[in-house]
Amino acid sequence: MAIKITDECINCGACEPECPNNAIYEGGVEWALSDGTSVKGSFTLMDGTVLDADQRNSPVSVDTYYIVPNKCTECQGFHEEPQCAAVCPVDCCVPDEMYQETVDELMAKKERLHL
Repeated sequence: MAIKITDECINCGACEPECPNNAIYEGGVEWALSDGTSVKGSFTLMDGTVLDADQRNSPVSVDTYYIVPNKCTECQGFHEEPQCAAVCPVDCCVPDEMYQETVDELMAKKERLHL
């Protein structure tokens, strides 16, 4: 499952540079699938939704840092644990129950984001 940043976030920014998928953004900042990945143009998500990888999307949060679930792989294939959670001083990077994924699904997502 993807990681989420809770409202306890103090906006320190420690997590953002640690993400190998560039899935973490500062509150209020637009995001794109192509940011920090090899994905370009039309891209089909695991659920079949087709997105323009280069399109700027509305922020998930305007007040705190946030994680884009479609880019989060829990650092599978990069590190042994999610790096955002490892560096967070207030432990606000936690599993997102809304995005249940197996290790195999997370690895497949990683491979698709970094062709």
